[in-house]
Amino acid sequence: MSDEAARLAEADVVRVRAENPGPLTLSGTNTWVYGRDPAYVIDPGPRLAAHLDAVEAAVRGRGGLGAILVTHDHGDHVEALSALRERLGGPVAGARGAVDVVLGDGDELGPLRALATPGHAPDHLAFVAGPIAFTGDAVLGEGSVFIAPDEGALAGYLDGLARLRALEPRALLPGHGPPVWDAAAKLDEYVAHRLERERRLVEALEAGRRSVPELLDYAWSDVPDGLRPAAAATLAAHLDKLAGEDRLPDGVQRPGR
Repeated sequence: MSDEAARLAEADVVRVRAENPGPLTLSGTNTWVYGRDPAYVIDPGPRLAAHLDAVEAAVRGRGGLGAILVTHDHGDHVEALSALRERLGGPVAGARGAVDVVLGDGDELGPLRALATPGHAPDHLAFVAGPIAFTGDAVLGEGSVFIAPDEGALAGYLDGLARLRALEPRALLPGHGPPVWDAAAKLDEYVAHRLERERRLVEALEAGRRSVPELLDYAWSDVPDGLRPAAAATLAAHLDKLAGEDRLPDGVQRPGR
């Protein structure tokens, strides 16, 4: 047994990683199976036969299904939902969409408690079980996430990270990438990263840059070309935050406008 598997076993969790690697999914989407008699599935993942087989086997090996929970309804996290439900039965829970149980901030289902972590998606939830947190795309195992340009998205995201940090989890189990065993350091890193982006963006605006390409070239200069659209979405969220704080100069181009 690998060190990762052993540490997950101590937390009564198994990771089933889907074979859907890519720039946004990293090594693939993680489906987490937590607990036993019954077990709970967090994020069914993509509809791939081998992935469904592996998730089903993990759940049946733990005494059957209690519920399927979704952190958010992006396709790489929920595409397999209907197929997995056909195989295992049980209710589906999440903030919106094809769910049987609608969960909001602070709601509990079995051993899991929902924590609103908007930003990457407005319906995004993390699920906390004792010392561990299933973070979906709010916190990844490596790299950073893009923030959707919804009203209040970035402010809500930073607030969600702060609230998660205050719970003092020991481990973060993300939607993509490896488990994070130093949760406090990762959450501090994520907040610092967002604030550094904001600092660079403000610096670019103070230097007179106003177009989307100019702002991306300055504040997101480290982002590969393939992730430029995601960076533009995050730029929009940062601009909305500055506008809401009355810190956005006139004449700034917004992505998509």
